[in-house]
Amino acid sequence: MMNKKQLVVIGGGAAGFFCAINAARMNPDLQVTIAEKTNKLLSKVKVSGGGRCNVTHACFSIADMIKKYPRGAAFLKKAFHHFFTTDTIEWFAARGVELKTEGDGRMFPVTNSSQTIIDCLMKEANKYGVQILMNAEVKQLTKENDRFEISIADNRVLHADFICIASGGYPKSVQFDWLKKAGHTIDTPVPSLFTFNMPGNAITALMGVVVENAVVKIMGTKLQEQGPLLITHWGMSGPAVLKLSAWGARELQTKNYEFKIVVNWIPDFNENTLREKMQQLRFDIAAQKIVNRNPFALPNRLWEYLLQQAEVDANLRWADLPAAKQNKLIKMLCVQEFAVKGKTTFKEEFVTSGGIELNEIDYNTMQSKKLPGLFFAGEVINVDGVTGGFNFQNAWTTGWIAAKAVAGLESLDV
Repeated sequence: MMNKKQLVVIGGGAAGFFCAINAARMNPDLQVTIAEKTNKLLSKVKVSGGGRCNVTHACFSIADMIKKYPRGAAFLKKAFHHFFTTDTIEWFAARGVELKTEGDGRMFPVTNSSQTIIDCLMKEANKYGVQILMNAEVKQLTKENDRFEISIADNRVLHADFICIASGGYPKSVQFDWLKKAGHTIDTPVPSLFTFNMPGNAITALMGVVVENAVVKIMGTKLQEQGPLLITHWGMSGPAVLKLSAWGARELQTKNYEFKIVVNWIPDFNENTLREKMQQLRFDIAAQKIVNRNPFALPNRLWEYLLQQAEVDANLRWADLPAAKQNKLIKMLCVQEFAVKGKTTFKEEFVTSGGIELNEIDYNTMQSKKLPGLFFAGEVINVDGVTGGFNFQNAWTTGWIAAKAVAGLESLDV
């Protein structure tokens, strides 16, 4: 082992594992070690997608794919030419893990279990002799005479010829201090992918209700998203809200997470077209009670809530709906306002916006432009995607590119 070049990968998550196992596979003369600061490996893989692991997204156009990254799109546009979604699918298939595509494009193992992905990565690590150190938080790294010295917890010291930092996103700037000391610039981290808190709002009584297609807009901004919306006991979540939080991560942080949103519960209509539709409904289903006849396929609990908010008598017939109440109901359906006060971290897909400045990293190798022999992969760099498998694809891509560069190979099939 002493004659082998040493690669130490800092971080035992998706990007770290992918770098470690691919580097060890591509170059058998490399001794690879993963240093994980906690006592758990691949913890985000484990909980992703409700325990099913949203491995990637069925998007096979780089131009379309990069639209899903609020930060780092231009960087990934170049990196994806080295390793893309098709490569991810092939890589796992070659190791007996088949992926399936769901209606919204998310891809999961056909087993519907994240353990399948974990077992695959662990098997590769064992196969290629990757060493794993647990409870090994890095305190400092220095370089002298082309060798790195890594100080970790319990006064342990590791030596390496190459380091790949795949430590994930840090929520606090101070946690990047050891990287700043290595000469790198950090784009200040702020939370991304969070849910909206609406303390005391009557809508929280509808927790668990899902609207399959709604439009959510942040007032006073250009930020708007459309998609499924979930009402929770603290406010709102679901893909529409999570995507909005990702695109607005920095702007919403400056507002201290206090702002107003407008929800259109029926995006097929605006106020004008809905007014015309209402007139038709008053004629077509005149004798039916409004509460019993929900013509917009909204969940019944939400429909009843909207009628209450518009102060519409539940026993009223469509023909008897007063114009003033009709106008109020139209506003509730198309432009209902909510005050947001605070956020809740979306635990499954916890993502941070910020990290190593991208102009300090070579996208062809993931090597630091400041310190030769130092590489990066995954969320520690200033790249983050919306929910749907995009952050994992960033992990696989950057991990693979770093692995290939460290292994010193010009080309190798995945």
